[in-house]
Amino acid sequence: MTVVLRRVNRIVLALVGLLLVVVGGAVLAAGFDLPVPSWWPWSGPDDVLLTRSQRQHWRAESWWWPVVIAVLGLVVLLALWWLIAQFRRARLREVVVDSGDGEGAVVRGRALEAVLEADAAAQEGVARARVALTGRRAAPRSRVALQLEPYASPADALTALSTQALGNARTSTGIPALPTEARLRAVKHRARRVT
Repeated sequence: MTVVLRRVNRIVLALVGLLLVVVGGAVLAAGFDLPVPSWWPWSGPDDVLLTRSQRQHWRAESWWWPVVIAVLGLVVLLALWWLIAQFRRARLREVVVDSGDGEGAVVRGRALEAVLEADAAAQEGVARARVALTGRRAAPRSRVALQLEPYASPADALTALSTQALGNARTSTGIPALPTEARLRAVKHRARRVT
């Protein structure tokens, strides 16, 4: 699902970017008195976006300009939020580990995720585990998704996850705390026939 959302996001960004480049290019071309398509509403540097009558039409209304400014401000804020969200890294690339010598060491985030996934998947009743590290390098957080077998107990799975997999990760990396969000799902299976 995340891959599909990423692709849709990239397609929407590409289309919006292309539209902005085409419109901006046409406005620049009209401003520099270059040839523009016949359907384009502004054909030269003397054309205006709004005529005097269009600009003065709403002048008597006291609500008009504050609404226009508020809507444009909201559009700018949403565009900035979207832009910042594109560059936000969802996963940690590396985790800082206390090596005991005062220098510290760095562990790759993907490597720690792989070890956590292997430990979590090795538990009794867990069919599959997925782990993603988020947060800061010195204070990582983890998101764990466990798919449980039909016979597995969710309480036992959570206990084993916190004491074994997460405990081993905290001990081996020297991280004092590893806050974790765990999501549990049951594996889909067919009903058995009783004879």
